[in-house]
Amino acid sequence: MKHALMAALFSLSACASSGEPQPLPGSLTYGGKVVHSPYRPGMVVKNTFLGDFGYRVFETYVVQPDGTLKLTAQSTGPDFLWQ
Repeated sequence: MKHALMAALFSLSACASSGEPQPLPGSLTYGGKVVHSPYRPGMVVKNTFLGDFGYRVFETYVVQPDGTLKLTAQSTGPDFLWQ
């Protein structure tokens, strides 16, 4: 029973993480902000900030042809690893 519960939780978490990442408070595009980048289209822009519960949030954006940023990847990790 314990293993079945763990498998169910794992499958639900895998389903919840699929799709495009959503901006969090502290993200460059949080709240529908439109940020224009001075870099050429296709360039990768990285952003890090301190998120909830002291976790460091790592984000990757790609500059779109119109100069706006598109959030493509997002991950979190403990802040003590960031130096």
